[in-house]
Amino acid sequence: MEKVFVAQRIATKLFATENAVDAAMVEAAELMADMLKARKDIGLSAVVGDRASSKLVEALAALGEARSAMVEMHSELNDVKLRIGVRTKMIGVEDKPPETTGVHTGVRAVREAG
Repeated sequence: MEKVFVAQRIATKLFATENAVDAAMVEAAELMADMLKARKDIGLSAVVGDRASSKLVEALAALGEARSAMVEMHSELNDVKLRIGVRTKMIGVEDKPPETTGVHTGVRAVREAG
């Protein structure tokens, strides 16, 4: 099997995984917004559901770390692609800044401080 087809298969899975992590982050953020609005709509104290909200914040931070790891893994796979001689740009790659690593270092710093 040609390397370019194998690389494309991996790229397709990579893009799907990146999109899944992003979608999970969106869902979790929307859940937080809905929980806060629901508490206010019912007229409950800020104390009600605070522990659940804190756990959701932890989950969002973990998803942020997962996203950062996926971005770094994407970069690593790009290096592998070049080392094995595949020069084709894989379909699905969006425009991105020249340096994509270390984007979410603030998330890690907040998590480590907690």
